[in-house]
Amino acid sequence: MADAPGRPRAPRPASGAGSLRVGRLTKPHGLKGGVKLELFTDNPELRFVPGAVFHLQVPEDSEWFGRTITMRELRWFNESPVGFFAELPDRTAAESIVRAILWIDERAVEAGAEENAWYDHQLVGLDVLRADAADGAVLGTVAEVQHFPAQDLLAVTTAGGTVLVPFVEAIVPHVDLEAGRVLVTPPAGLFEESPGAESSDAESRDAERRPGPDGPERADD
Repeated sequence: MADAPGRPRAPRPASGAGSLRVGRLTKPHGLKGGVKLELFTDNPELRFVPGAVFHLQVPEDSEWFGRTITMRELRWFNESPVGFFAELPDRTAAESIVRAILWIDERAVEAGAEENAWYDHQLVGLDVLRADAADGAVLGTVAEVQHFPAQDLLAVTTAGGTVLVPFVEAIVPHVDLEAGRVLVTPPAGLFEESPGAESSDAESRDAERRPGPDGPERADD
């Protein structure tokens, strides 16, 4: 992940190919060491958890150079994320670390991740199939993972348009990364009523009513 243009550059912490830049500390919040965060990740609930360790990207003359900080808690104030860290007991400590960029070791996160947790890039491109379908027909392909407070949604591209599938176990019971597929048990009408399905049905009805080669169209009684 490249540094954003216009932002002062500072030496990166020693890191390998598995390191990810996930946030930046912007300014103190309150008197108990809270620091407002600018997030560089779509999954703060996975990255900023109690006990998460962050490597710091700061200038070499900073007292924080070469050090790490450990998250105690992530809170939200007016939809803005605020982090509380073990090494920042008060506002003075928070003021000394603002503008630091936070990095994590992705391999360590993957090793401790929950069994049924995936990164967005792992899901995008997977085929979507009905779990109970015997013919193995593909309903569509995962194009995007949309994150909302209540639940995540899989945006699935189908022949009729985009279908938003709630990413919950009741509807998405199995993800098989090795096979490249997602099995779903969608409620009735979820895929049948995708955008464009109605127009396709209408076209089919019109085709049935058009005159055939043997004479004018006939309407059934």
